[in-house]
Formats: sequence, structure tokens, C-alpha cells
Amino acid sequence: MNINIYYGGRGLLDDPTLYVLNKIQEVLEELRVTVKRYNLFEQKHEIATLPQTLKEADGIVLATTIEWYGIGGYMQQFLDACWLYGDKEKIATLYMQPIVMSTTYGEREGRLTLSNAWEMLGGMPCEGLCGYVDDLVHFELNKDYTDIIEKKAENLYRSISQKVKWLPTSNQAVKKTVLRTQPIELTPQESEQLSKYVSDDDYVKKQKEDIEELAHLFKGLMKQEKVDTEMEYIMSLEKHFVPQEDFKASYLFMIEEKKKPLIIEVNDGDLNCYYGHEEEVDVITKLKADVLENILTGRMTFQRAFMTGEMTAKGNFKTLRMLDKIFVFNEL
Repeated sequence: MNINIYYGGRGLLDDPTLYVLNKIQEVLEELRVTVKRYNLFEQKHEIATLPQTLKEADGIVLATTIEWYGIGGYMQQFLDACWLYGDKEKIATLYMQPIVMSTTYGEREGRLTLSNAWEMLGGMPCEGLCGYVDDLVHFELNKDYTDIIEKKAENLYRSISQKVKWLPTSNQAVKKTVLRTQPIELTPQESEQLSKYVSDDDYVKKQKEDIEELAHLFKGLMKQEKVDTEMEYIMSLEKHFVPQEDFKASYLFMIEEKKKPLIIEVNDGDLNCYYGHEEEVDVITKLKADVLENILTGRMTFQRAFMTGEMTAKGNFKTLRMLDKIFVFNEL
């Protein structure tokens, strides 16, 4: 029989969970069980690959210490990795015993969290052990406490060897009917390879750099496309400009899709078009980009756009009517 122990504490000398795990390991080894312990704090950069170590196990122990609140980051990362990269068929056959010791409040909630998480993963949680330890020396010297720990280890061995069955729980029903997170459909080999990539800091860093480079590239393309569209308006106006003698006017076009308005300044034979802000203009118009495009392609005149309400305007209406004279677009 093979049992893996996953310890999610920080490895402090006064951590009561370490004492409990040592006692459990002694009992299991006396029962000729092969025990492997994984200290998550020592393998924090390889946590994503640890679900692959479940393959050879018949049962596991998830142990952590409540120092402030919750089961701790290392254990949570390990459970996340089991959800993302673990072999769900293998997990479904694994018995898990939660061990949660506390130097503050919350050991029962921590044990319940581990049990619920393992059920959500599809595994089979056994009766666990939790307790509050104020004085570690007193805890270690108390024979009654030691007997309780040893019996819990024996119960784990008995559950695995006898393949104890459990009644169905609502956590399993929730997983099947309510949980919307879609697992990654990968073969066990692909999951193992992916978990190795995730734990490789250099690989992850390179991927992030590639993503940032692509993001900058697409932003540049989008910005260039926007600039090209804006220049098309100006180029079309300049191309179809018909100078009028003794005519001077300024127009401001507020295009809904553009952040800055389009300014058109006419001075006899000179035309100046640019995007910006100008307070002193003769005519202010407001229209959508597709309406302006229809005008520039000859499908509609400025006068018609104004009469149909697709373009609104205020200012000197005589100057407004001159738009169709100073800009002549051929109809398609």
C-alpha cells in the first residue's frame, strides 16, 4: 500500500501538524505502508506537477496548519493544480484523510474545506483529524492525544485496505448539475506535460513576454487602422475640393465615433483639414461616420443629409449650403 502525505504548512519548528504527521507516518510504516511526504513549501515552484504523484498512491493525507485564516496558500495551490491537471479517474479512486491543526481559530472549518474540495474533485474523503494546540509541549506529552492520532492513522489504513464505501453527498451532485467551470479536456500525458510547463518559471515568463509582444502588435495595428481611416476622410476632402473665389469659412464636424472633431478651414483656394478643437467656427455639424462616408463616396450630399436629419447643424446656414459647392463628389 502506498500513501502520500502533502503538507501545506510552513515547516516551522513549533508547528503541531508536523508532530501529528510524524506519528501518523510511524503507525503507517509499522503497518508496512510505503509513505512519501511532500512538503509544499519546499516545492512551491513545482506544485503544478505534484498531481502527477497521485498516480502510484492508494490514499493520501492532506495536512495543513491554520495560523491565521484558511488552509493556506500552498494547499490551495495544490488543490487548484489537482483540479486543472490531475487525473480525475485516478482521484476518484483515492481515499483522503484531512489533518488540520490550529494555533488560532478555524481548524474545523479547515478540515471541512479539505473534505469538500476532495469531494468536488471526485475523491473519497475519510474521517479526518483537527485540533487546537496552545502548548505544543503539553500536546506532545499527552498520551490520550497520541492514542487519538494513532487510531486515526489505523482508520485510514483500514478504509483503504477494506475499500470502504460512502453514501453519495450533495457536493458530488453540485459538481454534476451546477458547477459551470469546464475542465480542460486533455489526456493524462498532455496534463502532465502542461503541468510541467506551468511550473517552469522560464517558460511562463517567455509566454508572458510573447503575449505582451502580440498585444502591442495588435494595438499598433488597430491604432494604425484608426489613423488610416481618419486620413482617408482628409484625403478625400482634399481630392474633391473646388476652390471658390472670395469665400472664407470654417466648419467643425462632430463625428460620433471619433474622439476629436474634424475641422475644415477654407480660405479662397486654400484648404486646411485636421482633427482638433476650435471654438470660433461658422458651422458646427454632428453626424455618424457612415453618413460622412456616404457623402464622401457620392451616395449623399451634405444638403440631403441635413434635410433628412442624418446630419444636424447650427450656425450660418448659407455657409452650410456652400459645402456641396466646395466639395463635389461623383456619384457611384
